[in-house]
Amino acid sequence: MRAAPADHVAQNGFVVHTRGRGFTEITDKVADVVSASGVHTGIAHVFSLHTSCSLLISENADPAVREDLERWFARAVPDGDTIFRHDEEGPDDMPSHVRAILTGVSLVVPVHAGKPQLGTWQGIYLWEHRLDPHQRKITVTVLGH
Repeated sequence: MRAAPADHVAQNGFVVHTRGRGFTEITDKVADVVSASGVHTGIAHVFSLHTSCSLLISENADPAVREDLERWFARAVPDGDTIFRHDEEGPDDMPSHVRAILTGVSLVVPVHAGKPQLGTWQGIYLWEHRLDPHQRKITVTVLGH
């Protein structure tokens, strides 16, 4: 594989309507943005414009993986923990920020043959950390040629 300069940049976004705390798979939406970009080989940067949800690449075949992640975080960063002072929007407010910081609000995914290059069992997910439903904005920037 030879190095080549990125001669094309495209940026687009979409909105994810969450049902409250939990995972929403966005693999297909990211793939649509990558495909529309015209980039054949490069990278896709996926970014959430929020501080209380996160993005991750996770197992996409067995939902028990995501259920286990949710249970682990419920133990590690419980809602209503008295250690937190920031709770203007409820007991899940600060824990949601901590969860987003620990898991991250952006991803970089290789683009190959005009598609996000993911492993067999990988999917891209928005992880809503708030208890109530939200509309989350995602920006995808694709660089390559």
